[in-house]
Amino acid sequence: MEIVIAPAGPADEADWRRMFAGYCAFYRVDLAEATVAETWRRILDPAEPTHGLIARDGVGGPPLGLTNYILHQNTWSPLTDCYLEDLFTLPEARGRGVGRALIERLASMGRAAGWRRVYWLTAEDNTTARRLYDAVTGGRDGFIRYSMRLD
Repeated sequence: MEIVIAPAGPADEADWRRMFAGYCAFYRVDLAEATVAETWRRILDPAEPTHGLIARDGVGGPPLGLTNYILHQNTWSPLTDCYLEDLFTLPEARGRGVGRALIERLASMGRAAGWRRVYWLTAEDNTTARRLYDAVTGGRDGFIRYSMRLD
């Protein structure tokens, strides 16, 4: 398997939708079609801070995984932060380095562009992913997330 990662483009929509649906199913989230369509629109709009990467098995090969990320300013640095919001590997491609490759691609892009950091969240019980995340980051940063729902 040769992992090739490229920015998500219009031709990737069906594959992206299938993988994003798998990601949402993993987290037991049922998004409205309008929300999914708006997320895809944002990914394709260069004026938006939301972007996506697709991992494939070779150039033009079958999809393996995706990441959706958001670039934003922060108050602690003049540099850009990258929030890796969604990371998903298709079940048949798990354990083959796809998640690591997607994270490393974002880190490489960030170093080249001068970002301050790439950061993300995961569920406490997502032990498989947490082993990968601990390996690529050296461990958690000591912060605990709180969330106040407003919808």
